[in-house]
Amino acid sequence: MAIDKHVRRGHPIVFGLIIFFAIIQASLATWLTQRFNQHHNYLSVSVRDRTRFLLFTGWWTVFFSLWYLVLFWHAPSQGSVLTSVGSHGVFLLLTWIFWTAGAASITAALGGGYNCSRIDFSVPYCNQLNALEGEYTICCSAIINSQIFLGFSWAVWILVTIALIVVIFRGISSSRRGDGFGGQLVD
Repeated sequence: MAIDKHVRRGHPIVFGLIIFFAIIQASLATWLTQRFNQHHNYLSVSVRDRTRFLLFTGWWTVFFSLWYLVLFWHAPSQGSVLTSVGSHGVFLLLTWIFWTAGAASITAALGGGYNCSRIDFSVPYCNQLNALEGEYTICCSAIINSQIFLGFSWAVWILVTIALIVVIFRGISSSRRGDGFGGQLVD
């Protein structure tokens, strides 16, 4: 089928992007967690705890996305339970829940982010927290500090959402074929 060709091509691309952005986000969360533990200068306990949760979520995503990517390259249509629509669906749904909780909670803990150059109080690691959260730092069409921080948490969330939607549609077509959710992503 034509859709199988797109899934064979798109799965490595989407999972590669998920892994790429999750590595950046997890590395940033690791660095922030290490700094918070070393200097105890976190903005609040909620920021510290939510950064730790994003640390877990980031490395969870990297590990299991790599696992699913390798399995997909190895045997995309050979009938393994680990490459099935159901297995992908469970992993992506759980990962989506983690990213939704993590990205939303760090956004709430930071109050929507800070414009680091225009606040009149000290926020340790302000730019790094904004990058972790997803705040775009733009004011009046001018780029503040010559950087736009695309939120890696929300970027991964978007990619996982796209992958989950595709898996849901593939699950529906697998069920219509009579394979159920144990059917493969591609034939």
